[in-house]
Amino acid sequence: MRNYDNPPRLSRGKLRRNISAWALMVPSLILFAFFVWGPLVDTVKMSFYDTRGIQITKFVGLKNYRKLLVQPAYQIAWVNTVKYTVCSLFVGLAVPVIIASLITEASVGRGFFRIATYYPNVIPSIAAVMIFTFFFGTGNSGVLNILLAKIGVEPVKFLTNEKTVIFWIVVAMTWKAAGSTALVYMSSMSGISQDLYEAATVDGASPIRRFFSITMPTVLHTGKTMLILQILAVFQILYEPMLMTHGGPNNASISIMELVYELAFTHMKFSQAAALSVEVCIILIFLTVIYYAVANRTDKE
Repeated sequence: MRNYDNPPRLSRGKLRRNISAWALMVPSLILFAFFVWGPLVDTVKMSFYDTRGIQITKFVGLKNYRKLLVQPAYQIAWVNTVKYTVCSLFVGLAVPVIIASLITEASVGRGFFRIATYYPNVIPSIAAVMIFTFFFGTGNSGVLNILLAKIGVEPVKFLTNEKTVIFWIVVAMTWKAAGSTALVYMSSMSGISQDLYEAATVDGASPIRRFFSITMPTVLHTGKTMLILQILAVFQILYEPMLMTHGGPNNASISIMELVYELAFTHMKFSQAAALSVEVCIILIFLTVIYYAVANRTDKE
């Protein structure tokens, strides 16, 4: 029978280990509070106040949130952000799975293809955006249009067409990040027994049939987690549309985070930028909760 009147005490060794663990964690917690929680609390506070520059003046309640509703680009930015997210789910999730499947099917040079696939991820993000900006160009310019002209194809307005500009920005994002995501899928596929592929090949199954019958069910659990991570990442898209199109043409590619940047540093409306940041933060918290719920369910399965 347990003695609840005299609960067991921590031994000196366990107590020493706990103190050592907290001593290692304290610097990180201080930095996290200083660089994350402090600015977050200040941003929430600023969203309820009028400001002169970055100085808080008087409490105005939900006035800054109401002002956002009459911003010309507010609704457009939210719609564009959803478009970025949806488009990336078709392009950004499908391409890494296909790349991982092709490399897994390869019998020669698999290591080389893995390195080549991951290489774009090594390039700095800003540099990758600038490469695609020159590659697509504006109007009739751009490396790709010059190459198309050599074979007699009319120039394509990649970044100046309001209907397709978001797609081409997502293509640039996918080129940059697909390699690292493909490696995640490849690690999942490595757990599949080669006997299954060999047996399917002997039975005459094509590569496409093997993909849908063997590979796809295996990577489905990993895909659930990557889906939520993809949404979280794309929802915060900022420098791609900012550098490639400056949010144009006619705000056709402006994202919600770019609008936050413009409100704060172009129009000097820091309180409205803070209010919009709070809205984004709430949605990201909601998506993060979904991510952990999906991840926990995947681990249990």
